[in-house]
Amino acid sequence: QVQLAESGGGLVQPGGSLRLSCAASGSIVSIHVMGWYRQAPGKQRELVATITSGGTTSYAGSVKGRFTISRDNAKNMVYLQMNSLKPEDTAVYYCNAAIVIVTIGVGNYWGQGTQVTVSS
Repeated sequence: QVQLAESGGGLVQPGGSLRLSCAASGSIVSIHVMGWYRQAPGKQRELVATITSGGTTSYAGSVKGRFTISRDNAKNMVYLQMNSLKPEDTAVYYCNAAIVIVTIGVGNYWGQGTQVTVSS
C-alpha cells in the first residue's frame, strides 16, 4: 500500500558530494517524521538524520555539518545532501518514514536501500 523508493547512490571520491532522494507513494494520508539510516558491512543500522513535517531536523554527530536533510511535503519526498564525504560514510542508505494510510493508520516504512561508496 505504501512504497518508499530511494535513488541517487553511487561511487564518489573522498571529499565529493552525493544527493539521495526518496519518494513515498501509495494510499498516503499524511507523513510524519522522515529520515535516513545507513548500514555499513558488519555493522548495525544507524540513524543519519531525521526531519519532521514541520521541518525540524536532527543529525548524527558523525554527519553534522556535512549532510543536510530536507523534504518536499507536496511531493512526499525527502532528500539527503551529502558533502565532504569520507570513506567511513560508505554504507547502504535507507529511507524511513512514519506514514498515515487510510486502512491502518500510522505505520513505519522502509525503502529498499541505495549503496553509497566513498573510495579513491
